[in-house]
This record gives sequence, C-alpha cells and structure tokens, in this order.
Amino acid sequence: MTRVADLAELVRAPAALSVPGDVVAGAAAAGALGPRTPALAAASVLLYWGGMAANDWADRELDAVERPERPIPSGRVSPGLAVGLAAGLTVAGVGLAAVAGGRRAAAVAVPLAAAVWGYDLVAKNTAAGPPVMAACRGLDVLLGAAGGRRPARALPAALTVAAHTWTVTALSRREVDGADSVLPLRTLAGTALVAASAAIPARPGRAHPATGRGPAGGGSGAVPSAGGTGRAGRRAVGTVAAALPAVLAGWYATRYGGAQARVVARPTADRVRAAVGAGITGLPALQGALTARAGAGLLGLAVAAAAPLGRRLARKVSPT
Repeated sequence: MTRVADLAELVRAPAALSVPGDVVAGAAAAGALGPRTPALAAASVLLYWGGMAANDWADRELDAVERPERPIPSGRVSPGLAVGLAAGLTVAGVGLAAVAGGRRAAAVAVPLAAAVWGYDLVAKNTAAGPPVMAACRGLDVLLGAAGGRRPARALPAALTVAAHTWTVTALSRREVDGADSVLPLRTLAGTALVAASAAIPARPGRAHPATGRGPAGGGSGAVPSAGGTGRAGRRAVGTVAAALPAVLAGWYATRYGGAQARVVARPTADRVRAAVGAGITGLPALQGALTARAGAGLLGLAVAAAAPLGRRLARKVSPT
C-alpha cells in the first residue's frame, strides 16, 4: 500500500521550498506583489510536484538499475499512480494559475507546464536538458510577474534564476557516475556570475529606505523625521536595505559555491549529488536576494529563510 511518505518522496516534497521564491521574486521585480501572489506560488508548487512525479515515471526503467531505492522501482508507488498524480498536479497547477492570475498567468503557466513535461519526457538526457530546465525556472519567475502591468521588468530576475538552474541541471547529469573537474569549474564560475548579478544594487529610488520596500512591496513606509535623529535613522535603514541583496547573494554563493568547490577537489558521485542538493536547497537565498533587490527587503528575508529549512528537510527526503 502506498503511503503519503512514499508520495512525498516521489515528488521531492521538501524541494518545493525552493519554488515559491521564483514567483515572489518575479512579482517583486514587476511591482506585482499582492493578493494573487500566494495563489500563483501555490500553482507553481503544484507544477513542480507534477514535474517531479513525471520525472520518476519517465525514468522508472533507468532508476531500476541506477537508483532502485526510488519509489517506483522499489514497488512503493506504481507507475500508473505516478503518471496519474503527475498529470493531476499539472492540471491543477495550470488551473490555479488561471483562476488566480487570469489570462496573463495562464499564458505563462501553459508553456511552463509544457516545458516541464518536455524536459522529463524528451530533453533530459540530451544536450537540450539544461537549457530546457533553465527555461522552466525562468518561466516560473515570469509567472509571478504576470499579474503586473510591466512584467518585462522581471526578465533580469528570470534570467538570473535560469542561469542558476542551468548550473544545477548540468551537475545533476553526473550524479550517478561522478564528473571530471572541468564541469564543476564551469558551474562554479556560473554561480559566481549569478551571485554577482543578484548582488548589484537596484537603481536609486527602487527601494524605500524605511522598509526595504518600494513599488514592489506596496508600502509607503514613511519614517517620522525628528531632525538629525530621523535623518540618521533613515540613512542607517537605507544602508541595511542596500546591503541586503549582497548579503543574501553572498550566502547563496558560499553554500552552493562551496559544495561545487568540493566537487572540483574530488569529483565523486556523492559530492556531485551533494552539490546538486546545495543548489536546490540554496536557491531561496538567491531568490531572497532578487526580491530584496527589487525593494521588498523584509519579504526577501522571509524567502531566504526557506534555505536552512530546506536543508533540514532534505536530510529526511532527498531533493534529487
């Protein structure tokens, strides 16, 4: 009999903590944070879980040889249940996105779902695998921006998350056999560029110094002025808000980059898997940096807080 724990392992439930931050970062960048954002984030999680179930269904024969402990080859989840769950979660995700965000959100959710299934069924084991998966996460960021008037403003954030995803996907292809030292050197260089792009301060005026929120955050955040004391307080808070994206980007780079550096030193399969896990569970720190960079500092901190929680849960259910 299939247990809930088996289904949680099938869809890599804890790894979903890395998903809502895509939508939040996109919404923040586009000035679209609002009542729709939580529902769009939930739709994103459903699409992610559907993709994970479809991934295991597509890989069931290969996993029987390379990873027989996975839910399908071990007999804990039947192939029919897995593909049915994948389809149901995908339909639910697209439907929720359409209800919450209207036509614009549906126009992003449909190609996102198609890209997820295209990766699982066709692209994963080809040279197209990393760019297709990168497109999935980039579209996920744009899903959050779909409710805003200027969704194009989220393109830099989408490209940053997509670049990170490219590095994780490239590493994941060597989880079983290990890698040479060239691959992790390349992904490590990519991670450095990703972190640098997230740490670059937004143009002046984007973030309100009182709250770390600007148009994206939707709050005025005025601080009463009491002469020099008020001005000093605003300057101090403004300094913290300006530094926050760099701090969170540095955290991301330290965790994920450190794991990749260990692969460079000894590119064994277990170290590659650890680096992939670090890339998945460390993504919220990058998303938090992008959210803070858009002016929503407090929300960026909340998004980044999912990173340590994801690492704890990953000890119980593997994110890879």
